[in-house]
Order: sequence, then structure tokens, then C-alpha cells
Amino acid sequence: MIISIASGKGGTGKTTVATNLAVSIGSGVQLLDCDVEAPNAHLFLKPKIESTETVFTAVPEIDKDKS
Repeated sequence: MIISIASGKGGTGKTTVATNLAVSIGSGVQLLDCDVEAPNAHLFLKPKIESTETVFTAVPEIDKDKS
């Protein structure tokens, strides 16, 4: 089952609802905090982080000679 919590407005309690729902469901839950500006679900859940990986995003360059 996939459950999504979404809203276009900040401060509506999306993280609070999502983290409490994840805790109430129990084991086997995957919580993905996709907040672009402040992904902070980890502050509520305090997970044990076993590994990290650095991810990069390519930034396009504009070739002004081709415009």
C-alpha cells in the first residue's frame, strides 16, 4: 500500500501527520520526506542512519554563441 501526504501550503502539518502515521503502522514502513526546502522527518523519528551517499545534480550551461 502506498500512502501520500501532500499540500501546496507550508505549515499545514504534513510532516507531523506522515511521521505519526509511519510510527502507528509500525515495522516495514518506508517514509520518504521529499520536501525540497526542509526535509526534516528525521527530527521526529531519530532513525539509525547506516550509510550515506553524496548525490550531485548537473547544472546546465548556456552557450550564448548559439542564441
